[in-house]
Amino acid sequence: MEFGLLGLIVLIADIYAIYQVLTSAASGGAKILWTLLILILPVLGFIIWLLAGPRGGRSVRV
Repeated sequence: MEFGLLGLIVLIADIYAIYQVLTSAASGGAKILWTLLILILPVLGFIIWLLAGPRGGRSVRV
């Protein structure tokens, strides 16, 4: 148990982010790039995705 609870939380967050990316309306290339970013940099990739990732069709109409 080297990683413990924090590692488990990061893993769950990354799986959630990857699922959201793959089910979003983004292009195929964008999905691949976001997924690779999340896999290569788990914590930083998740934070970047959370701030700037594809939103999956949740547009705001004014």
